[in-house]
Amino acid sequence: MNNLRKTIKLMAIFFLTVCMTGCWNSREIEDLRVYVGVGLDVADETKFEKKVNERGGHYPKKNVLTATVQIVPGTKEQAAQGQGGQAGESYLNERLTGDSLLQIFRQFSLRRDRPLIGHHLKVIVISSELATKYSLEQLLDFILRDNDIRPSALVLISQQKAIDVLSANQPGEVPAFNLRGLIRNRQRTNRILPAISLGKLEGLMQSRQSFVLQNVIMAENELKFVGGALFEGDTNKYIGRLNQVDVEAISWIEGNPGGVLKAYTDEGDTIVYEIASISSKITPKLEGDELSIHIDVQSKGRLIEDWSYPEESTDSAYIEEQEEKFNETVKNEIKTLLVKLQHTYRVDVVGFGKEVRIKYPRYYNKVKDRWDEVFSEIPVTYDVDLEIIDYGSTLE
Repeated sequence: MNNLRKTIKLMAIFFLTVCMTGCWNSREIEDLRVYVGVGLDVADETKFEKKVNERGGHYPKKNVLTATVQIVPGTKEQAAQGQGGQAGESYLNERLTGDSLLQIFRQFSLRRDRPLIGHHLKVIVISSELATKYSLEQLLDFILRDNDIRPSALVLISQQKAIDVLSANQPGEVPAFNLRGLIRNRQRTNRILPAISLGKLEGLMQSRQSFVLQNVIMAENELKFVGGALFEGDTNKYIGRLNQVDVEAISWIEGNPGGVLKAYTDEGDTIVYEIASISSKITPKLEGDELSIHIDVQSKGRLIEDWSYPEESTDSAYIEEQEEKFNETVKNEIKTLLVKLQHTYRVDVVGFGKEVRIKYPRYYNKVKDRWDEVFSEIPVTYDVDLEIIDYGSTLE
């Protein structure tokens, strides 16, 4: 009996010991270089690379792209040795040039004592110049295959160099974290596009449908989301851009909540409408082989700012007059957007094709391989009804 008890105790101690050993293959964070941002630019060798090449450090490669990795945390010593950042910053930008992202990442092992780890990658910034030359499938092939990189990483485009965007120098801020956080402001403004993650982007590319990605710029060391970047479905290459007002029009069509609308009275005074609620419906109509699409946008909100004087916010006729101004402004925004999508770029990035596929699947299957072309020729009509239900507190 005593032997049995001793055996049970020994077994219990053994199992507890095994359970308390932790992860057998864990690595301390101090032994790793965690990168949270990746930037892809047209090839532009750094001074370091040119000097290395002069001294026999070149290896067989084509200069296709320059990759930037944003590493945290940065130190004064690291920043002093790197090609990006300044002493005292909380991050470090490292850059290398080549024709393979994986090989570029492995080349860092020849100059740094700790390996790069992408488990916490937050954002990927690609220059539009590079995205014009190569498809996103080519540029992101390794990243999409790598199991270490989470599919939740955000993908952005910039008309500037990606390294410039990732070098924004606001005290105490890491650009990759800042870019990731800006997406959360969609509830405050209708000029931010829905977030496109690596996982969602892969689905868009495989479907061969055209799409739009958020565009970002950097000025005076500050980051800003400005408009969108258009990608053609068949090639997955960058073909053009939309401005902030175009993105606002997309928000109206898709019924995205949040944001404001500015218009002007007949006298040129500023009036501002804040969205309280919004609904939008895209309705395809097929008669024979003739397809048309109608957009119906309805919103309720408040007259939140009025520069006219004397103000007549409580007068029903005045309110109706301002509602009409807001309605016309939205209609003009939608009209301008449709001209660009149907006639300038000839791509559907709003989701009209999805609605056609749902309502008329047989018809869509016939035209899906040339949907952008079909979309460019069909009539699109729209109605807008904005209602002012509140005008805030006034001193009347």
